[in-house]
Amino acid sequence: MPALTRAEAETRARLIAVQHYTVDLDLTRGDEVFGSTTVIRFTALADGDTFVELKPAVLHGAVLDGRPLDPATLDDNRLPLTGLAAGPHELRVEADMRYSRTGEGMHRFTDPSDGETYLYTQLFLDDVQRVVAAFDQPDLKAVFEVAVTAPPAWTVLGNGVAERTGEAEGRWRVAATPPISTYLLAVAAGPWHSVRTEHAGLPFGLHCRRSLAPYLDADVEELFDITRRCFDRYHELFEEPYPFDSYDQAFVPEFNAGAMENPGLVTFRDEMVFRSAVTDTERQTRGMVVAHEMAHMWFGDLVTLRWWDDIWLNESFAEYMGYQVLSEATRFTGTWTDFAVARKGWGYDADQRPSTHPVAPAPEAVPDTASALLNFDGISYAKGASALRQLVTWLGRKDFLAGINEHFARHRFGNAALADFIDSLAGATDRDVHAWADRWLRTTGVDTLTPVPVPVPVDADGGWRLDVTQQGSRPHRIAVAAYDRAGADPAQLVLRERFETDVPANGETPGARPGTRPDLVLLNDQDLTYAKIRFDARSWDTLVAALRGLPDPLSRALVWNAARDLVRDGELRPAAYLDVARAHLPYETDIAVVQGVLGFARGQIADRYLPAAERPGALATLEALARDLLTREDPGLRLAAARELIAATADPGALRGWLTEGALPGGPALDPELRWQILTRLSVLGAASAEDIAAELASDPSATGQEGAARCRAALPDPEAKRDAWARMFDGDTLSNYLFTATAQGFWQPEQLDLVREYVPRFFPAAVAVAARRGPALAEAAGRWAFPVAVVEGAVLDLGEECLRTGDPAPTPALRRRLADQLDDLRRALHVRSA
Repeated sequence: MPALTRAEAETRARLIAVQHYTVDLDLTRGDEVFGSTTVIRFTALADGDTFVELKPAVLHGAVLDGRPLDPATLDDNRLPLTGLAAGPHELRVEADMRYSRTGEGMHRFTDPSDGETYLYTQLFLDDVQRVVAAFDQPDLKAVFEVAVTAPPAWTVLGNGVAERTGEAEGRWRVAATPPISTYLLAVAAGPWHSVRTEHAGLPFGLHCRRSLAPYLDADVEELFDITRRCFDRYHELFEEPYPFDSYDQAFVPEFNAGAMENPGLVTFRDEMVFRSAVTDTERQTRGMVVAHEMAHMWFGDLVTLRWWDDIWLNESFAEYMGYQVLSEATRFTGTWTDFAVARKGWGYDADQRPSTHPVAPAPEAVPDTASALLNFDGISYAKGASALRQLVTWLGRKDFLAGINEHFARHRFGNAALADFIDSLAGATDRDVHAWADRWLRTTGVDTLTPVPVPVPVDADGGWRLDVTQQGSRPHRIAVAAYDRAGADPAQLVLRERFETDVPANGETPGARPGTRPDLVLLNDQDLTYAKIRFDARSWDTLVAALRGLPDPLSRALVWNAARDLVRDGELRPAAYLDVARAHLPYETDIAVVQGVLGFARGQIADRYLPAAERPGALATLEALARDLLTREDPGLRLAAARELIAATADPGALRGWLTEGALPGGPALDPELRWQILTRLSVLGAASAEDIAAELASDPSATGQEGAARCRAALPDPEAKRDAWARMFDGDTLSNYLFTATAQGFWQPEQLDLVREYVPRFFPAAVAVAARRGPALAEAAGRWAFPVAVVEGAVLDLGEECLRTGDPAPTPALRRRLADQLDDLRRALHVRSA
């Protein structure tokens, strides 16, 4: 369907104002379509023509002010509304709409565990038109009243309190919303397992599939506790009260994103209802997502962007507040360590690719909705949140919150742009926030900071001064930590001092500091800015010998991130990174650090950065490291170690033995996740059969089990298995988004290069075709998961660049962006190998 352009949205916003949507959905019309009736009340501000968007299976009728419109005038997704006279109007549209299997629009899912069916909407960014007729742009806010007819045993959820009406069996009405943007409309329906409570006078609810009920019930108190604590903390920080009438959180199947901030009905991917053991860091991540989505109730839902170039106003703010509020309000106080390990690199990587863009791109850089969708990346989330954290450091928390509250007061239930946000902040301080925004939000790339400790005479013990070499031009307010090796135990590092400084130094000569220069100078301690850091030679030697002796986990995370950057930039040999990990990770106490280091060591260094001949040695190192971690008492560390041991071992006999015994030696008992991970590894190694996969699926027929089986089948080193997996991905359209992803994850394996290499030239035209047929969600899945990541060869790069340059048909925008990023990562991997 054609993308809405910014110019078209601006023209329509000048012509009409929308007051009210009355929506009636009939979910009882079978497996393929549902009924959708929409009545829109709007006002034409002048005489003119416009259009309304919808993407129906069948358009039964449209009536404007009592006058029938010709359904044949529907042009793709646009129904013309011509000859509007200034004044009030009413449009009524009746249609059948298609259910989705890709997580877009109204997604329909049947649970293989019990045969129950569930529906939910995901309408971001421009998918509301797959469900109702709408003027689909964020600055035409309106009230929504929704009625739903559903099977009698189902429960219906919506943006407001939903109640059975008694009008007819299965009939529900959802309370009217305040004015919200079209993409925030939400409905979920099915035989949900629901747990309800009340807090601050509002109904709170948690909802999931019935087959997940025992797992949700096990975590109900934790989830409600986090929700209440974050809700209360936001009310301490924000002067504007929560703006909706209820707060439901629904964990839904086959969800493409992590979560969606629908007002009053937040939807989460239901992997966050944990069926198997998880680490405490994974519980913390779930808590952060709860806090992140709740922040959107104010920043995104109460005050919404005017156009999609300001998506960072939604996501960067929620990302920052999610980590900060969770750390302030709950037992999860190590959130910024997790951010440094799990999110910061996402931003750094995105910002060094050719596809980078400013946190706040220029309006002309986001000309339509298709281009807007490409900016949901590590820049809008991780870099933007990092920039806000630096802003708080520079501006001060008090002034930052004062500006935020002024922003909410000025624009409540309305729309705002970057200029409005900066004006609100500027009114709360005498600092030049506009200049800061120009240098931080309107520029691209990552600055690099390198310490230069300089000896200077201060006293009898000597003295030193810190100079900082900067590649880049942004101003930074950073903390610097100086450490010395402990005399009694050189493997321990003792903090001598921590001080703050500005980079660049604004013409001021850095002050001299007493004593000999420290053994370690750590820039950006506490990770308060967004910049890559380097080390002087003595500091790096200290870290190689004593990294585990850094007392603060956030400081250790900062060092590991810097080491990761050195490898990616070709300045540290991948094998040297593994040596440091082997020496120090067995002593690590922070689970987020362990998971992050192991993930990079295996997923990038072993699988991509090292030549194939060196991969077995790298996996052996990681296997030995995992065995050391298995001896730790912390169950989370042991679980992370177990996962790595399974992924790294090349011994089918050991894997088969663990599967038979139901446990790893000295490790945790096997739950469904670990059993599927072992079977996947056995499949990759050619030590599992189709019968083994079928037997495991029979014992775990859940949706997760179906995905595990699809992954295992695709991973079998058999030509017929590969042909079948390829056909399911690219020759038919029956796979759901999750089953497509699982199949793709199994297909390309570093151990099977000779078997899969023939599929490399077939991938690019196949991906272009599936993206064109199945839309942005499958384009993203194809570009991310079905790309031949395991084949680190120049021929892949040549084929990919040819596809982007001369592809006919050309890749869709979503696929083009994902392919461009994959090819840049491949180019980097080839560079690291050559370096």
